[in-house]
Amino acid sequence: MIGFTLRLLRCLGPTWLRPLIVFYIDSMRAIPVLVVVWTFFAFPILFGITMMPIVAAVGAISVHVAASLAEIVRAGIESIRQGQSWAGLALGMTQAQLLRKIILPQAIKRVLPVLATTWVALFEDTSLVSIIVVSDLAYTAMQIRSKTFRILEMLTAMAVIYWAMGYPQAKLTDWIHRGMAGRE
Repeated sequence: MIGFTLRLLRCLGPTWLRPLIVFYIDSMRAIPVLVVVWTFFAFPILFGITMMPIVAAVGAISVHVAASLAEIVRAGIESIRQGQSWAGLALGMTQAQLLRKIILPQAIKRVLPVLATTWVALFEDTSLVSIIVVSDLAYTAMQIRSKTFRILEMLTAMAVIYWAMGYPQAKLTDWIHRGMAGRE
């Protein structure tokens, strides 16, 4: 929702806000997901704000992924031919009506497969939160590994669990891609 809102503000928001949104989107897309680590360790030093690890992780990943999603939505909107906008305006539609009734339904249909792929990548990237002591699968596996010294077994178990959770998501994404391709 943050990415979608950013895109709408970039299109329809106040003129003074648009360069700030562009700067935010471009900046966040240039930073790796490991910004989670920086957020968790730097905020207390720079601003005196201490966050719970899960809050830092969810916040940083949300801010990071929102920028990419804003660009995905932009691509979907820009993929709609200009003639459809002209036709809607010629019929007396407002910009908001045009966006809601003509542009967005088509754009969402076109970007849905990319959104699904982004979801799978986001699932995989959540393993990075183990760096800041958020108790996820990777963190738990590393804790058990350090207590049992069973490195190969723990890394293999972690890989199998990630595969078991990620593979169905990837197959769902493939199904969405095929379904959307048949509707174009």
